[in-house]
Amino acid sequence: MTDPFSSEGAKAPPKPFTAVEGRREIRSFVLRQGRFTPAQQRAFDDAWPRFGLDYQGIPRDFDAVFGRSAPRIVEIGFGNGAALRHSVQLDPSRDHIGIEVHAPGVGRVLNALAEDGNDNVRVYHHDAVEVLEHEIADGALDEIRIYFPDPWHKKRHNKRRLVQAGFAALLVRKLSVAGRLHLATDWADYAEQMWDVLDAIPGLRNRAGPRGHVARPQWRPQTHFETRGQKLGHGVWDLIYDRVDPDVPPAP
Repeated sequence: MTDPFSSEGAKAPPKPFTAVEGRREIRSFVLRQGRFTPAQQRAFDDAWPRFGLDYQGIPRDFDAVFGRSAPRIVEIGFGNGAALRHSVQLDPSRDHIGIEVHAPGVGRVLNALAEDGNDNVRVYHHDAVEVLEHEIADGALDEIRIYFPDPWHKKRHNKRRLVQAGFAALLVRKLSVAGRLHLATDWADYAEQMWDVLDAIPGLRNRAGPRGHVARPQWRPQTHFETRGQKLGHGVWDLIYDRVDPDVPPAP
């Protein structure tokens, strides 16, 4: 198999999501790839043909990809893949699509998926915004998950955060009516920004009420980092929004 990261390989480095501010482009992530191990390279060589989806920039027939028609979940920025792997095993009735730009995390989860052997999961090594825009049809998703996105915690960098009004509108387009958007963050001011953005978006309704959050649901495993942070008194906010028809008032 061709090296997926070579200049001649099929997987060129992904383009970052950008928003234009004046004449500057604002990126929502940077590629901190870290050390790419031989085991992770082998995962790309051996497991990518089974679990990987090469970005093509055209609508994808996911029924053909998975060999069935089933509700579908997208996890954006799956990191080391722990939550994705957990959900794949917990919920075999739905198909799972993970999207991650950082190659070591993709390699790590490919190894795990090959070990598990489940067929209801595929992964992209690409920019999530481009995948959503060009490969996933409007209304096609049962759920979108975004767990612990980069907080860009310095105030001057807040504009780089992923959860902005334009991105939220894109998420609403991709969810089916009655679909679900689930976010988690351990930064209080990012939770505030998520509420500011998402509570104001037509077509989304906060399940816990305006500026509300819920206890961690069973489908999101608690990470070691999260456990350590809670022992130190750090908060974690899980926000769940339902995709609704904006023209239909909520039930009394």
